[in-house]
Amino acid sequence: MVRAALLLCLLCQPIQACETALVLSIDVSGSIDAGDYRLQAEGLASALTDPEVTEALVRGQVALAVVHWSGPGQQALVLDWQRMLSPEAVVAFAGRAATLPRAFKGSDTAVGQALTFALAQFAAVPDCVRKVVDISGDGQENAGFTDAEARAQAVATGVTVNAIAIEEPGPAFPVTLYYRSWVMTPGGFVVTARGLQDYAETLRLKLLRELAKPVG
Repeated sequence: MVRAALLLCLLCQPIQACETALVLSIDVSGSIDAGDYRLQAEGLASALTDPEVTEALVRGQVALAVVHWSGPGQQALVLDWQRMLSPEAVVAFAGRAATLPRAFKGSDTAVGQALTFALAQFAAVPDCVRKVVDISGDGQENAGFTDAEARAQAVATGVTVNAIAIEEPGPAFPVTLYYRSWVMTPGGFVVTARGLQDYAETLRLKLLRELAKPVG
């Protein structure tokens, strides 16, 4: 009787809602060589397993998915949605992300199509309160030319688009300005990684900012 009562009590506990569904959309176009790709994959795993990030992911029951993108028609869901229900789930997801083979090699940079593909993935997680695309890239759109249309679709469907602009060392910020002007949605933000060596720490700080509960 006691065991049955305890089981019934557990079943009656309210299930915490998924606060955020987050698509991590990674550039694997021709400008990303094998070493650059490895830095991105390992940087993603490192950022996810940072203690502060892991705690925020589990606290919010965040749903994560990973997309690889390159030129027109080259977008793939390489890690399907998974809820971060425990630190162990985060570690397992990060381990898979670190060892993923890249989906495409040596093609153009179709940012708009990458964003449109990412937006389509949210149909699988309708219960998540917030929907965010976290797109990273090291160049402006040079194929497809649908970035403005894709951003308008994100705005219309209530999806926030944030970005990591990967810049070569130096004083100019052309990729950052591109993502801010053409890809980021109102209320979103762009952060800059000064080369791929800076990617993991930039992504860590970006995730903490994305996963913070909105104020007001």
